[in-house]
Amino acid sequence: MDNKVQRIGGQIEVGRLERVFLKHTKDAFPPEDLLSTQWKELGYHREPDRSRAADEHDALIDLLETLGAEVELFPPHPDTSMDSMYVREASILTDGGMILCNMGKRARRPEPKAQEETLLHMGIPVLGRIMGDGRLEGGDLIWLDHNTVVVGRGYRTNNEGIRQLTKLLGDRTEDVVVVPLPHWKGPSDVFHLMSIISPIDVDLALVYSPLLPIPFREFLLSRGISLVEVPKGEFDTMGCNVLTVAPRVCVMLEGNPETLKRLESSGVEVHTFRGEEISAPGEGGPTCLTRPLLRKL
Repeated sequence: MDNKVQRIGGQIEVGRLERVFLKHTKDAFPPEDLLSTQWKELGYHREPDRSRAADEHDALIDLLETLGAEVELFPPHPDTSMDSMYVREASILTDGGMILCNMGKRARRPEPKAQEETLLHMGIPVLGRIMGDGRLEGGDLIWLDHNTVVVGRGYRTNNEGIRQLTKLLGDRTEDVVVVPLPHWKGPSDVFHLMSIISPIDVDLALVYSPLLPIPFREFLLSRGISLVEVPKGEFDTMGCNVLTVAPRVCVMLEGNPETLKRLESSGVEVHTFRGEEISAPGEGGPTCLTRPLLRKL
């Protein structure tokens, strides 16, 4: 087996991103005749422009590679929809292998199986899967440090999913912190834990405090984590959805100038990309578009 396929792990969101999966729009989007209706069925704000979306995805891949990440691409799959470009949601990275999720959004239920086929083909171990009545999506989970995992309990992730996750993790983590999420816009909205927090370094996080549960905010501060606040006007443009590629080095969407300024004032190196077609219509920022495979501090 090629040594390359063994290169996975990193139970930390702020380690140097060395290997990452994406799914290009050319492999995620359906044929044109289906695209014109599928975006409505999935709850997108509008139909993405196929050509411009492909260009944006190419630019994001180029940016990640320039920043030192080896990019792998999930192939097309007949059972998945355009939502499958948001690859983070279908799986979770641990040092022991990937955990396959069980999606809270019914239309996305085939995605973990589709990812599994590629992972196993590449020799990437699958530690386990969330099954039955359990629901868990990757955007509801962050590794605060190697031994502390934080899980958002909301409409996409339920108690049974968290119970199964805790069992699968076993002694790979010492603490599973469950964060009850707000109702916000209801069950049909795209809302995850990572909608309101993005770790930037071991002692720094980007947050949207108006929706951050008070006990969790106090927990972060008690651990010595400083908080950079996303302004109200930039929450809807996914200012809080930021992908860290190394400690205090991150990738974020264009169009959030105040958040960018606040990050830079905190000593963060920020790189931006255009997401008018791959992010805005389906509300999926850079963390949603990427499934890290290997991080190192």
